[in-house]
Amino acid sequence: MEDTFGHHISYLRLSITDRCNERCRYCMPEEEQAWFAREEVLSYEEMLRLVRVGARLGIRKLRVTGGEPLTRPGVIEFCQELAAVPGIESLGISTNGTLLAAEREGETMAQGLVRAGVSGLNVSLDSLQREIYQRSTQRDLLPRVLAGLDAAVAAGCASIRLNCVLMKGQSEAELLPLIRFAGERGFLLRFIELMPVSTRDVLTEENFLATGTARALIEVETGPLIPQPDFKTNGPALYYRVPGTEQRIGFIGAMTNLHFCESCNKLRLTCDGKLRPCLGSYLEFDLRDALRAGADDAELERLVLGVVARKPKEHDFRDNYQPNRRMIAIGG
Repeated sequence: MEDTFGHHISYLRLSITDRCNERCRYCMPEEEQAWFAREEVLSYEEMLRLVRVGARLGIRKLRVTGGEPLTRPGVIEFCQELAAVPGIESLGISTNGTLLAAEREGETMAQGLVRAGVSGLNVSLDSLQREIYQRSTQRDLLPRVLAGLDAAVAAGCASIRLNCVLMKGQSEAELLPLIRFAGERGFLLRFIELMPVSTRDVLTEENFLATGTARALIEVETGPLIPQPDFKTNGPALYYRVPGTEQRIGFIGAMTNLHFCESCNKLRLTCDGKLRPCLGSYLEFDLRDALRAGADDAELERLVLGVVARKPKEHDFRDNYQPNRRMIAIGG
């Protein structure tokens, strides 16, 4: 699949729930969240059907997201079915890590996911200090995250990546400890700029920390980071090597990198069945109603191709973007 701007679409981020056991201030409001009713959320069977349609059209990489995807019962079995879809070459999960060490039928959740065919974990980790982590997420769960990372290593997960969302007044003191933590364990660490997905309030002078500023702060201690232009993952991160080591770290600058969208290859399917061609755009198209009205696969393919044809050239975050959904309802 290719859109009108030459983006080759091969990657689907699949949200399976809007539920989460944390309340990160840049993702969810502190007030009570109105969750989707059970009947509003796609069943696993409906999601699998859409994935099969997507795979026939060229989707090769899947990432299961939420909410916190590991809160949905049956996620391991679902991942096993996703990994078996013809054409799917890579299956990953984005998680806060709090449930990876949880025991289930004689194995940890991490072991079950690896057994099911999950090859990569993206784990959110904004701080290694328990008090700061609790303030950021509204939950005192850092010990469970660290145990979850240990469980993922013990399970033999092929790729573990840490995602740190940059917040002024908090992240400056976390940059080097996170780099050391990731380097000692062989994790790939990325620093991500705040985006106004859930609320524009995050984009204040008091909150926003640019990736360029974070990089400069790191270089005060490490010396100039060494660009790694040929090192790529599934996303838009720009990677650098830490001098004197083989460790790479990435920077995802949606707000300050003017070339951020040029290599975009993804679509997003929300847990309530809306296909979004871009995270930073209001555009979304309902596949759930078509599914439940009895659309055949040919009609679903036409709908997906229609969404791809409407994929914008770039996101709208820099143009006074006004959120119409919380991040929790879109998928991480």
